[in-house]
Amino acid sequence: MVLTMTTGHEDSLLLLLLPTTSPLPPLVAVLALAAVLLWLSPGGPAWALSGCRRPPSGPTGVVTALSSPVAHRTLAALSRAVDGGAALMSFSVGLTRLVVSSHPDTAREILVSPAFGDRPVKDAARHLLFHRAMGFAPSGDAHWRGLRRLAAAHLFGPRRVAGAAHHRTSIGESMASDVAVIARRGEVPLKRVLHAASLKHIMATVFSKYYDDLATQEGTLLEEMVTEGYNLLGTFNWADHLPLLKWLDLQGVRRRCNRLVRKVEVFVGKIIQEHRERRSSGGVADEITGDFVDVLLGLEGEDKMADSDMIAVLWEMIFRGTDTVAILMEWVMARMVLHPDIQAKAQAELDAVVGRGVGVADADVASLPYIQCIVKETLRMHPPGPLLSWARLAIHYAHVGGHLVPAGTTAMVNMWAIAHDPAVWAEPETFRPERFQEEDVSVLGSDLRLAPFGAGRRVCPGKMLALATTHLWIAQLLHQYEWAPAAGGSVDLSERLNMSLEMATPLVCKAVPRAVVKA
Repeated sequence: MVLTMTTGHEDSLLLLLLPTTSPLPPLVAVLALAAVLLWLSPGGPAWALSGCRRPPSGPTGVVTALSSPVAHRTLAALSRAVDGGAALMSFSVGLTRLVVSSHPDTAREILVSPAFGDRPVKDAARHLLFHRAMGFAPSGDAHWRGLRRLAAAHLFGPRRVAGAAHHRTSIGESMASDVAVIARRGEVPLKRVLHAASLKHIMATVFSKYYDDLATQEGTLLEEMVTEGYNLLGTFNWADHLPLLKWLDLQGVRRRCNRLVRKVEVFVGKIIQEHRERRSSGGVADEITGDFVDVLLGLEGEDKMADSDMIAVLWEMIFRGTDTVAILMEWVMARMVLHPDIQAKAQAELDAVVGRGVGVADADVASLPYIQCIVKETLRMHPPGPLLSWARLAIHYAHVGGHLVPAGTTAMVNMWAIAHDPAVWAEPETFRPERFQEEDVSVLGSDLRLAPFGAGRRVCPGKMLALATTHLWIAQLLHQYEWAPAAGGSVDLSERLNMSLEMATPLVCKAVPRAVVKA
């Protein structure tokens, strides 16, 4: 193919395709040139096809960072490289048009604006039934608003969180006892302990089901279902970005989802049926003493739910209520092992407030500000959802950071990048809980310098329950044990972003009971 430019009186450049020397038909050559131009467009081909005249700055081509186990770091590096550090960067993944915010101001515009009130529904999320649960249901849908209202009133509201203190305390004490048994045999694989406690907690809180040991057939099945669902939602699926691949299911995501959903329908359906039978036999619980299943079964009229919707909602509760607390606590404990001085300071606070030989009560947490600062600093350094787990979707055209973002654009917030930006945080790579003694920063969504649970109408509804559980359990573990590195003598802080930001190497450490000193 020969490219010839003509000048003279012509106003444009002509591409002369000479058939005598070109091995390509003219149409193919034109299409190839168009593809190259699309590929080289700022933001990549998906933005070029959008017709947006002034997209935010961004790399050309197709970005594959989202398939990386450290996608948050890769996107942060790309954002820094664009125009000296773009607060809003555009990029393409297949035919998906995306923007990512790496600054508190543009993050607020995305998270708080009604224009970004929906979420893009991943293929796995749809086949796992989550499009009918709070995570992915459309924000303009009465079904979604009703679910948020019910969850706030009967599960995540302040009264309910306070009322569930006995669950938290009891399960935390049981977890600490499990640590004692394991520690007598050797080192403690803490991830396994924390995940089991989190799963027991959500089952007790939402379903009034209590497991002394998850090593039963039902408990094992439950853990397997949660793990498989977590892996499926965390899998980067090209079918989400190239529509043709949805029908081919080359990665097998849809097949795995369908197999899992059949198990979920049986498992959760059995719980619903048990509650129905209890209610029909006269054991009807009121809104104070009943659990969330009772609340859903008590809905009437237009609010009444089909069993399929109840299964979707309850399955999401199990799924999302398990990973966040367990993953956050593993990072906290890793930091305690790495920083014995900080651990000692937290234990001194516990000794002063609670004393030795007495268990930590939920009511004690309010008097443990340093432990709360440790949790905040861990959320800053290791946010469980560095990209806020699930992205937003532009419902209509919106302005963000002075740029026009077209409807249908997927918008992400890189909370990890914001929390590690030296222009936002002093010494961002240093783990220093004292920074939150110097400045009280809310993590609940009002301050976008640190909003690990999101903000706006899609903020995580369970944030208060997650924090209450984490604060208490960390206090219980630090109160009873001295934590030290395993035989290798170090802790690997390498990350792996699945659906949440996990430790790539699960934490294994030593737990030594603290000497009981009578007052």
